[in-house]
Amino acid sequence: MIYSAHARIVVPVRDTEVTDRVEDAVRNIFPNVEFEREAGRIVGETHSLEQFSEKLHEQAILDTARREFTKRGDESGFSFALKKQAAFKGVVNFSVGNPDELGDIEVHVTVENPSIDEFVDHVAPPTEDGKPVRPDERE
Repeated sequence: MIYSAHARIVVPVRDTEVTDRVEDAVRNIFPNVEFEREAGRIVGETHSLEQFSEKLHEQAILDTARREFTKRGDESGFSFALKKQAAFKGVVNFSVGNPDELGDIEVHVTVENPSIDEFVDHVAPPTEDGKPVRPDERE
């Protein structure tokens, strides 16, 4: 299946931070991102969530990811926030509750093809007994 999605990533850059390092943190999670620098923030775009999906699998946080995606879903896609400090280390850590004082990595994914649910299943498949199960493998 061909997946068509677009992720817009917005990250505040505080005066105490180096913009290049903040960009590196985002690239640790989304390596194909292209940035534009704006006053006090960077805005990135990518069409690939494959590396992000691989990290979700490696860290065994597929259920957490699915929960976060559905919390902030809408008719065009879904949004989530990641902790910037964890991203510096190449780790996906969803931001829940109060934002970090340095600000979070805000991601909005617009899904064009297939449906949002099918795309979520592709990025973070459902699990059974802690193991990923593709929708076509379910009983």
